[in-house]
Amino acid sequence: MTVREILKMGDARLLRVAQPVTAFDTDELHLLITDMLDTMHAANGAGLAAPQIGVDLQLVIFGSGEFNPRYPDAPVVPRTVLINPVLTPLADAQGVLAEEEGWEGCLSVPGLRGVVPRYQRLRYQGMDQFGDPIDRSVEGFHARVVQHECDHLMGVLYPMRVRDFSRFGYTSVLFPGLDAAQDD
Repeated sequence: MTVREILKMGDARLLRVAQPVTAFDTDELHLLITDMLDTMHAANGAGLAAPQIGVDLQLVIFGSGEFNPRYPDAPVVPRTVLINPVLTPLADAQGVLAEEEGWEGCLSVPGLRGVVPRYQRLRYQGMDQFGDPIDRSVEGFHARVVQHECDHLMGVLYPMRVRDFSRFGYTSVLFPGLDAAQDD
């Protein structure tokens, strides 16, 4: 088990566009994924992108179990390893690409939360660590997590998407009941 250092906002490596993964089912890739899972679990994260630990690859992991102290009211999202993702927003029943606003935090932006607009429905495609295809259509929190993590692959941190900075601030002030240490 190796818990890696999570880069913080301000580190230029978080602003790079990640490179595609070209080799699947390798010892190096499996070790990286294990380290990412260990790091995400140690930080109570809902997801983690390889760039957040300084690895310049198009690889994200995400998912949550029954309870995550950083997102106590969030629904369960299946644990997923997603490589070289392609995201496609999906229209609602009326043909509208609907967005919804929601609070987000980030392991690379510790102690802060902000309201971020995201597509409500989304199709994501890519590969798993073995090179097998993934193709899912999701909505709500699941769609939000995927968009947040995949933003990291494009050098985008969630504060760059905040539209109303009156709804951005320190977790300990905005959510006094939420353990602020869980957001570090």
